[in-house]
Amino acid sequence: MFKRFIKSQTVQAAIAWLAASYLRLIDRTTSWQVVGAANLAAFSEGPPCILAFWHETLPSMPLFWVHTNSKIGVSALVSLHRDGQLIGTIAKFFQIDVAHGSSTRGGAAGLRALLKTLQEGRHVGPTPDGPRGPRRQAAPGVAQLAALSGARILPCAVNTARAVQLNSWDRMRVPLPFGRGKLVFEPLITVPRHDWQAAIPGIEAALTAAVTAAMFSKTP
Repeated sequence: MFKRFIKSQTVQAAIAWLAASYLRLIDRTTSWQVVGAANLAAFSEGPPCILAFWHETLPSMPLFWVHTNSKIGVSALVSLHRDGQLIGTIAKFFQIDVAHGSSTRGGAAGLRALLKTLQEGRHVGPTPDGPRGPRRQAAPGVAQLAALSGARILPCAVNTARAVQLNSWDRMRVPLPFGRGKLVFEPLITVPRHDWQAAIPGIEAALTAAVTAAMFSKTP
């Protein structure tokens, strides 16, 4: 009975609204530092790109978009599971469209949907190690997408000094309000059309570098 109640569309919509309101609270009460402002500017002023970030930063994903000031839209890749549908509903509160798929089940469909989005003139935002990992290991999809579309990849990370780290496969961090935050944008990556496999290690390194740069030193 309780599971059926939680899964109802009305309850899911209410949860999504509460989550979106919480993210807005975080955005308004956090003192943000942008790292890599020139990379962000190159993205915001250029053609459609691929915003890539590790799955562990997924709860803060809408905050990427809030601070990009891009003049064109974006679609995020979310899984086909019910959790993915909830994430998609939350994303829509921030004017983020969704494409359903993943690097595992529904991956081909997700890749086609994101390729179509780029061709229509909008950014896309996949998580290369989602939805099931392994942690910080990029599935081929993002490199393939960049090679097929010609779109560049913008490696991103976001973090707040106050956060709760979950005991999940990705060690997901849930942000807390009233503190400091970092938004990190690494240099844009171009993937060769006929050698996309060779680009994967560089993509992984850039995404991990972004996460590392977003961390806060612990005070003694």
